[in-house]
Amino acid sequence: MRRLPLLRPGEPFPPVESAWGPETPAPGLLAAGGALDMPTLLLAYSSGIFPWYADDQPILWWSPDPRMVLDVVDFRLHRSLRKTLLRFTARQGCAIRFDSAFDQVIEACALAPRIGQAGTWITSDMRAAYQRLHAHGYAHSVETWIDGALVGGLYCVSIGRAVFGESMFARATDASKIALSALVAFCRAENLPLIDCQQNTRHLASLGAREIARSDFLNRIRALTPLPPPSWTFRPVYWQTLLASAETQP
Repeated sequence: MRRLPLLRPGEPFPPVESAWGPETPAPGLLAAGGALDMPTLLLAYSSGIFPWYADDQPILWWSPDPRMVLDVVDFRLHRSLRKTLLRFTARQGCAIRFDSAFDQVIEACALAPRIGQAGTWITSDMRAAYQRLHAHGYAHSVETWIDGALVGGLYCVSIGRAVFGESMFARATDASKIALSALVAFCRAENLPLIDCQQNTRHLASLGAREIARSDFLNRIRALTPLPPPSWTFRPVYWQTLLASAETQP
């Protein structure tokens, strides 16, 4: 078994090509240790690396190959979801907000039950780290509100014009799908071409996400991260292109 590099705080990451491969118990695992300070996290995401670990583990850093991504032009607006969005956008009291309740969103994501998971990987240290990113404009929440209540949402990291999805939650039917749809609509309008989904899930694949080679993913984010970021504000007009899309799925 290949030994896992143990990083000291501030020590550079090993090359992503050295991450554990598909024949190992943890494909994509790159290193352990280091720190969750803002410079380390920004370097990690810009290099195709993300942290993912449990409370009883050291910080673990991952760079899977292949990488799951959602090209926003490929988002599949299923017929049922389109009907949900039409009802949501037509109803008074329904709104999408960005960054109005980041702390609530990340806490809700941490508490949301996951199939096959007894706990959460969004530890208290992770929450604090992403709250620091949010305070400096590098992490954002996309929130679904109904009648003044936060019913669903997601949070993500954004560097330049690259978007890295992290986690979602829902307290009402389809509330997280509405938030993801809003993020896709925003990304289309603001020329943010892809959303990193990190790892393959059936749900994301059903919405148009696909796996690409890690090398292709790195080439794309290296081109996007140096670009000037958009203003993270959601405008209802962003729904128009998404809802007018002729290609809906059953």
